[in-house]
Amino acid sequence: MSDFNDFVSLVHSIRDKKLLEDFLVGVTTAKERQELPQRVQIIKRLVAGDTQAKIASDLGVGVGTVTRGSKELADGRFKVLRKK
Repeated sequence: MSDFNDFVSLVHSIRDKKLLEDFLVGVTTAKERQELPQRVQIIKRLVAGDTQAKIASDLGVGVGTVTRGSKELADGRFKVLRKK
């Protein structure tokens, strides 16, 4: 887990948007760069109250992908995306 914490610390330390983008492009695949924003969209839509089936259908992902996000949301994650 410390390796992941090191990764988080490194990402957090990169204050310049272009440098951060360069770093993230370098450590991710094209598929991962497509999936990450999609996962954020799933969480935003869950927070907004959309149904899992609707989200899965609209985004062309499996219901299991949306369910995973829903479980993490129920576990208290994604505070940054919740309405205040």
